[in-house]
Amino acid sequence: MNEPVTETMAEVRRHLADTIERARHGRTPTFITQRGRTTAVILDADEYRRLLAVEERAEDVWLNRLADEAEQEGREDSVSLEEMARELAGGEG
Repeated sequence: MNEPVTETMAEVRRHLADTIERARHGRTPTFITQRGRTTAVILDADEYRRLLAVEERAEDVWLNRLADEAEQEGREDSVSLEEMARELAGGEG
C-alpha cells in the first residue's frame, strides 16, 4: 500500500472516479477531510478485506492469550475435587 493522500470532500467530489482508480490500481488510500478533520478513507476493497482478516486474527490471538492466562490463574492455589472431598470429610468429623 502506498502513502495515503489527503483531500477535502470537495476535491474528492470533483474527481471521484480518479480517487477510486488511485485506490484500486495505485493501491493508494485517500483520507477525506471535512472542515479540517479527517472523516473517512477510500481504499481498495481487497485491502479492506485483508485488514479485516488481520484484525480478526489479532483478536483471536489476544482472546486465546487471555483464556490461557485465566486458565493458568485458575490452577494456581487450586485443589482437586478429591482433595476438597477429603478436606470436607475431615472438617465434619
